[in-house]
Amino acid sequence: MIVELGHFALILALVVAAVQTIVPALGAYRRDDRLMAIGEPAAICQFMLLFAAFLALTYAYVNSDFSVANVAQNSHSAKPLIYKISGVWGNHEGSMLLWVLILALFGAAVAMYGQNLPTTLRANVLSVQASIALAFCLFILTTSNPFDRLDPAPVEGRGLNPILQDPALAFHPPLLYTGYVGFSIAFSFAIAALIEGRTDAAWARWVRPWTLAAWMCLTIGIAMGSWWAYYELGWGGWWFWDPVENASFMPWLAGTALLHSALVMEKREALKVWTILLAILTFSLSLLGTFLVRSGVLTSVHAFAVDPERGVFILGLMVIFIGGGLALFALRAGELRQGGLFAPISREGGLVLNNILLTTSCATVLVGTLYPLALESITGEKISVGPPFFNLTFGPLMLPLLLALPFGPFLAWKRGDLRGAAQRLFFAGAVAVGAVLMSYAMASRGPWLAPFGIALGVFVMMGALSEIAHRVKLGTAARDEVLRRFGNLPRSVVGTTLAHFGVGLMVVGIVATSAYQSETILVMKPGDKVTVAGYELTFKGVAPARGPNYREQVGSFDVTRDGSRIEALYPSKRIYDQPPQPTSEAGIHASWRGDLYTVLGDAQQTGGFTVRIYFNPLVRFIWIGCVIMFIAGGVSLTDRRLRVGAPVRGRRGAAPQPAE
Repeated sequence: MIVELGHFALILALVVAAVQTIVPALGAYRRDDRLMAIGEPAAICQFMLLFAAFLALTYAYVNSDFSVANVAQNSHSAKPLIYKISGVWGNHEGSMLLWVLILALFGAAVAMYGQNLPTTLRANVLSVQASIALAFCLFILTTSNPFDRLDPAPVEGRGLNPILQDPALAFHPPLLYTGYVGFSIAFSFAIAALIEGRTDAAWARWVRPWTLAAWMCLTIGIAMGSWWAYYELGWGGWWFWDPVENASFMPWLAGTALLHSALVMEKREALKVWTILLAILTFSLSLLGTFLVRSGVLTSVHAFAVDPERGVFILGLMVIFIGGGLALFALRAGELRQGGLFAPISREGGLVLNNILLTTSCATVLVGTLYPLALESITGEKISVGPPFFNLTFGPLMLPLLLALPFGPFLAWKRGDLRGAAQRLFFAGAVAVGAVLMSYAMASRGPWLAPFGIALGVFVMMGALSEIAHRVKLGTAARDEVLRRFGNLPRSVVGTTLAHFGVGLMVVGIVATSAYQSETILVMKPGDKVTVAGYELTFKGVAPARGPNYREQVGSFDVTRDGSRIEALYPSKRIYDQPPQPTSEAGIHASWRGDLYTVLGDAQQTGGFTVRIYFNPLVRFIWIGCVIMFIAGGVSLTDRRLRVGAPVRGRRGAAPQPAE
């Protein structure tokens, strides 16, 4: 009965989404306040109905109701509770229900917290947002119904893909979808602005917090997926330029550019046309990612293997929303009034350079991801575009971006002083030079350009700290004055500093682990020893073990360094009960130097086991940097001047100054 109620709630959500799509837009066209007012309760009602449907499906999973086809195909009674719950979104149908639920959540948030928006703009935003929900509710009900029943019901389910039975994968998809779908709000704001023909600094102020929230979730979602692939797949790497990885990375690049472009539009009322276009393109890339993962055109551990017919449906939705959005943009772009002028050397100029490099790098990833698919569809020829292509094209675009990053905050709006900015960054540059020398002294092997990459990351970090030091007059003012200034800093400024520091830390980790990773592959028997990166590992043997829904062979390694025992590592190979699929569990020793990473391979006929051992220097800086960036976004959102959206004029008509 509960499952049927969930199905009924999903159908009602479709009806409510249709009403929310038509009525508020009609009200905005007629300037009818009563019709426009329907958008807010409709958005909240739509979210509550979809939430009820999602809870009903979760109930079926938790109670192992195998009469529901989706549960029977993706769950098992012996699974731990956390994986029964994560199984709800560990498949195509359930994940699409989560997708549209998050979509409705953002719409409901605008309805509840967008009271300071102009009435017509809010009505159009809610209408556009509902149109996306309407399309995807229709997609779910016609092609991907998660509530379909089986008669007779099987006694037991087939189980969840074993590689998805991991704590990181329990949280990775919801965060990733929140980022993907969150950019729909920026899209809805852009379409609403084009409908009204009104874009100004207030519009940019309204759209920034929603874009920032989506960017935060996508950042931590990508990082969590990278972390999962690192320790779960047993390959020793953190990023492989997999097409599905790229599908989430492209909206992140475009979203990062959108955040900076919206800042220019808010401060200077410049880049209006570009910011609107970027908002449309960012969500378009999110839709593209949804298509790639669910169309069956890709083979990946991250992809949902579904039939192409569903992909055709999603492709049709892409044509409607992307094509419609770009067509409306082409129709109205000429009517948008351009903003103020600025010199090339200025804060605006730095942010324009930021946008050029980010969008070019995004286009590079897009070409590398889609070219093999396009070539195969046209000629039938299969090729692979992998890390060599992306490293040689994406990397050089990031170098000037990272080099220019610390200069931006030191440049004034409209016209900046590049020499003055360079003088303020003298200390950061000196520390970066020290990092080059230290890297050369510590590294006894190439690649010889790696120290400059590490120094670039250090320069970005120290440049971020130099900005704070300059603002609080560290070294020139009394301690009490420094503390007072620090306490009065806008939180958006602190958030920006943290974000840039996180980027620098991530760069250091990427360069260090990419350049100096060491790998050893050998066959080991009990009692054998091997030395890797200063660690001595002694293989103790393999013993069988039993988990809640799997069997495993667990290897044991004693790790010593300079004669002192560090710890024991226990990599294993698992075979899950249902479905009977093998997985690898790496044994990892983490330290400030890097990760000692061990993987147990297959048993050999001659005796012993194949063992792969990696040392990944500073690899955790990558994920720590991402976490800092996520926290930075949260700090910025706590800035009241950013959270409240556009300023509300007081009695004298004065508006508070926008957040930096």
